[in-house]
Amino acid sequence: MPQYTIKQCNDLIKNKKIEFIDLKCIDLQGRLHHISLPVYPGILEKLLKEGVGFDGSSFGFSKVENSDMIQVPDLDTAVIDPFRDAPTLSFYSHILLTDEKRSPFSQDGRYLAKKAEVLLKKLTGVDKSWWGPEFEFYIFSKVEYDTRTAASFYRVEHAEEFYKKAYHAANPFDVYDDFRDEACKVLQRFGIKVKYHHHETGERGQQEIETYFHDLLNTSDHIITAKYALFNLARLKDLFITFMPKPMYQQAGNGMHLHLYVTKNGKNAFYKKGEYGNINELGRYFIGGILKHGPALSAFTNPSTNSFKRLVPGFEAPVALTYGTGNRASAIRIPKYVTNPQEARFEYRPSDATANPYLCLVSILLAGIDGVVNKIDPVKEGYGPFDKNIIDDTAKENIHFLPRNLDEALDALAEDNDFLRRGNIFTDELLDQWVKLKHEEIKAIGTMPHPFEYKMYFNL
Repeated sequence: MPQYTIKQCNDLIKNKKIEFIDLKCIDLQGRLHHISLPVYPGILEKLLKEGVGFDGSSFGFSKVENSDMIQVPDLDTAVIDPFRDAPTLSFYSHILLTDEKRSPFSQDGRYLAKKAEVLLKKLTGVDKSWWGPEFEFYIFSKVEYDTRTAASFYRVEHAEEFYKKAYHAANPFDVYDDFRDEACKVLQRFGIKVKYHHHETGERGQQEIETYFHDLLNTSDHIITAKYALFNLARLKDLFITFMPKPMYQQAGNGMHLHLYVTKNGKNAFYKKGEYGNINELGRYFIGGILKHGPALSAFTNPSTNSFKRLVPGFEAPVALTYGTGNRASAIRIPKYVTNPQEARFEYRPSDATANPYLCLVSILLAGIDGVVNKIDPVKEGYGPFDKNIIDDTAKENIHFLPRNLDEALDALAEDNDFLRRGNIFTDELLDQWVKLKHEEIKAIGTMPHPFEYKMYFNL
């Protein structure tokens, strides 16, 4: 990511005839918000000094002394927004308190990401973590849904309908390859480098775009930006996209697989030729920590009730707390196709895009750090490696699984959260507020009659 100075940003404003400054940040649950300010001489200097006030309680944040907070632009995130008619320079924001020191807000995910990288270096001796997300999503031609006191329904229409064999399907049967081409060009305008795109296994319009590696903070920013870009592009095309983990019955779910490795002195610190998957002891400890804390992690990596409709056996769902080089039912897979020592890595497969990406990635990193600190060996713990159909052998191997629903994930988080508190990265206030919001979601959904219940019980 470019390191912009205030002069460079002001030059952009002048040379590109920028008319608006846009400040973006997400609420606690991961939804994007923004505020726009008309440009005038000295606006950036004023924003850096004073920021823009907003009501943090409306963003789902736990109230501190009061709910008044401040957004200050992060100049390094400057980008011209291609989806605004007026020339607009967009920034992600730092969220600060209104105290005299303008202290960083402890529930701001971008602040947590920076603190987690510092802790990584302090406790493991490596310099940085590198993340490569895969974005899975469906494209529909028409979507309708509503929930009222006396009605509840959804209906989607899709331009594609395969009978199996949808993975990497070619045009003309792959209807949206041009859309993905255009999406990749838009992502590049936002500074996001795309590795490739293709049709996914879902037979009714599932797509995938995979991006290259970046550090924790920028990857989290990129996840938010990619969703923003794809939603906007779909709207321009009169299409509908969703990252919902399970938008359709008996169709493949949408994950957000996360590839991860760490570096020291610019070199991959996980690589060791000849070891299983070419992953060394440090990498195995990371894997051990992530799998041990997998149930608690799912409260952040899979934080919706819909998430667990995807995490069921079948559809290549990563439900088992195991690792291996070829088993897609395992929570962690070491890609066999990687031959470059610099990119030796593993892939955490359960996570999905309903997550707040900052909390998701930070929690995974903290679990890996805990694995290193406590030398959690995944082999000794019985997590693998497995390269067979573990779903058919679960009793024999005494394999453990991810939680079956969001309630169980929150219970696991209540029992196992010390690893998140290390370095005071996840505070009591943040954990309590997260659990509170998620229980509210569970209650709201749990008390709403489901259309399928009418089919099952109306005439019983």
